[in-house]
Amino acid sequence: MDKNLAVLIDGDNIPSAYIKEMMEEIAKYGNPTIKRIYGDWTNPRLGKWKNVLLENAITPIQQYGYTQGKNATDSAMIIDAMDVLYSGKVDGFCIVSSDSDFTRLATRLREAGMQVYGIGERKTPNPFIVACDKFIYLEILKDQGEEEATDTDKSKPKTKSKVDKITAKDLRFMANTIDDVADDDGWAFLGDVGSLLQKKQPNFDARNYGFQKLTPLINSIPHFEIERREDSKGRKKLIYVRIKEKKNSRSSKS
Repeated sequence: MDKNLAVLIDGDNIPSAYIKEMMEEIAKYGNPTIKRIYGDWTNPRLGKWKNVLLENAITPIQQYGYTQGKNATDSAMIIDAMDVLYSGKVDGFCIVSSDSDFTRLATRLREAGMQVYGIGERKTPNPFIVACDKFIYLEILKDQGEEEATDTDKSKPKTKSKVDKITAKDLRFMANTIDDVADDDGWAFLGDVGSLLQKKQPNFDARNYGFQKLTPLINSIPHFEIERREDSKGRKKLIYVRIKEKKNSRSSKS
């Protein structure tokens, strides 16, 4: 059963150009039963948002900027989020903003047992990112949409996988996580690895490296090896991963 989600968008902070990819991404995590966007709709700067609200069934919430230099939109979003929380109508929240002012809100919602998804641009400060269960960069959603369009247009060159984006730090992070959940032979169920990667680093996403899923990302790294096994009923393949160096070190001990 899909989770019911409240989607709260900081209209002052998020460009409308991301709307299509953003709503498609949110649908992966649950049913967006509440969709609201906050801003001063008398401001011409929000004009582009007005054109896409109706077709995406997003309710605009008017919030005047009462004091110069103060963001009244943030306060309105936070108050509404708490009202929605206490209504008991949703199982989780999508907070769409690149503003660190929502860090405490995300923390408070998780304390109440809510699943919190953050969505924002790469400029989002780390405190807000780590306060969420999962954080998705808007830029990778846009890149993904453009790659899909390129794939259907044979006249355009296909985007290459960005394996070169994997740094030594990224490699250590993935290797340590595999080791954390590995059995005595060094094998780790990839589903457990993916869950722990997300818990450790909410903005971890295979798409940051040019891959749609974790399996092809791991498979592209020479330091790791993958094994596909049938489940006990033989109905599906389970994917396990091991650090290649571990294979040699463990076999030398036996």
